[in-house]
Amino acid sequence: MSDTDLRAFYQSYVDALNKREFDRMDEFVHESIVMHSEPSTRDALIAQLNSIVDAVPDFHWEIQELAINGDSIAVRATNTGTPTKEWLGVAPNGEPIEIVEYAIYRVRDGKFLHMSAVHDAETLRKQLTA
Repeated sequence: MSDTDLRAFYQSYVDALNKREFDRMDEFVHESIVMHSEPSTRDALIAQLNSIVDAVPDFHWEIQELAINGDSIAVRATNTGTPTKEWLGVAPNGEPIEIVEYAIYRVRDGKFLHMSAVHDAETLRKQLTA
């Protein structure tokens, strides 16, 4: 895929996330993947996404920066939402959260093969316990 195609592909993925169209993940993610440096599956990713939006129903992903190098994508995103259930071991306080996420992906044959993301968990916990 070209840089332009990868940008459009990633935007389509984020659009599907924000529309809660997790049943479309077969368009974006191989069945067997490497997630956070461990062998995993598309179904495990979908379960993770469902657990996020179960606890934070209005969770929203927004791309801030996107860089492409060959078949790799690096992203800085802002994630926002208001937890309504316990999340990451912290009870909801009714306040919205905003965290920065850094993610790296590798695409092969038009789908994600490797996926990894990190966020500042301490900042998130401070927001959830404020």
